[in-house]
Amino acid sequence: MSHSFGVAIETLVAILLLLTIGYCMLLNNRLKRLKADEHSLKATIAELITATEIAERAIGGLKHTVRDVNENLGNQLAAAAQMSQQLKNQLAESDVVIRRLSRIAIAARPSTGSEPEAGLSSPQATVAAARAFADRRRSDGLAA
Repeated sequence: MSHSFGVAIETLVAILLLLTIGYCMLLNNRLKRLKADEHSLKATIAELITATEIAERAIGGLKHTVRDVNENLGNQLAAAAQMSQQLKNQLAESDVVIRRLSRIAIAARPSTGSEPEAGLSSPQATVAAARAFADRRRSDGLAA
């Protein structure tokens, strides 16, 4: 009996060894796949890092461009506001000149008997024309 008992134990050990070898082969295949996945994952991570660096440089360039555009736009807005103010002043001055010219034209018109020129006689028209010419003088002493 001891002989058959020894054979049974050795058979059991052999079966367990075969199972262990099979399990080791299975683990070996899984480790190979894991290593392949690790290399693939490292390559993907390297690509992501490269893409991130490129994106960061692009963002830095965009920030610099935005800063330049803001400066240029601010300068252009200031120049436009100044030009707008100059145009307003020139329009106001042109209104004054138009009023003066219209008074001069009205005063210089010869009066006919059929049109009463706002009740002005010839001496009154001359005085109105002289006033209109005097109004044309600017503060610097030059005629408009």
